[in-house]
Amino acid sequence: MAAAAANPSSSCSPQTLHRSLTNPQPFHRPRLLKLPFSPSHDRKLLSVRCQIPKFQPKRSALNSDVTEPTSSSSSSSSIDFLTLCHSLKTTKRKGWLNHGIKGPESIADHMYRMALMALIVGDLPGINRERCIKIAIVHDIAEAIVGDITPSDGVPKVEKSRLEQAALNEMCNVLGAEEIQELWREYEDNASLEANLVKDFDKVEMILQALEYETEHDKVLDEFFLSTAGKFQTEVGKSWAAEIIARRNSRLAKKLN
Repeated sequence: MAAAAANPSSSCSPQTLHRSLTNPQPFHRPRLLKLPFSPSHDRKLLSVRCQIPKFQPKRSALNSDVTEPTSSSSSSSSIDFLTLCHSLKTTKRKGWLNHGIKGPESIADHMYRMALMALIVGDLPGINRERCIKIAIVHDIAEAIVGDITPSDGVPKVEKSRLEQAALNEMCNVLGAEEIQELWREYEDNASLEANLVKDFDKVEMILQALEYETEHDKVLDEFFLSTAGKFQTEVGKSWAAEIIARRNSRLAKKLN
């Protein structure tokens, strides 16, 4: 788990705590986070606003006039986090760029259709579909900072995971979003039936997109089909992948005739 956002010391006196609440310090100037890795090998900088510590005091006999902080800090943190996520909408998936696809899908496009897959899959024994949707939405969220790291970048899987975990820590420290970290780790570790299914959706979405680009751009994108062959874990994943491959084979056969 990522380190939690800074909290006031448990030994802080009620009077000190009261002063910090009634006279909050102004926001610090943005600090620059230097990315640990960029697939394009360019060093980018992201400005992440430092947040006021999120105090959650309880009333006590010693300090009965302490009140809960307003929602303004929470709103600010939420908008900061969403602003960080903006690049998910604009960063194009690198695998398609490497194959000369013009104007390819973004990271957010990919995650959105995966979430739709989780929505329409129907009820499955032992599967929490709502959790699948959540995992699909966050599984690539760290790429908002590190970008889309692909096998062609030559980054070992363990290192890729470390970089993404560090990026996720930075993002979630802005929001204090433990659930997002838990969902991401569950997916990364393939640690549940829901993660198994979403892992399959990740591959299904990719080969479906590959088929669509083959059709739109008159290309052959064998690499994406070969890299996923035999790697589906669930019956749904296997069934949907088989349908996509059958449609591809039919299309290729028509081109030969």
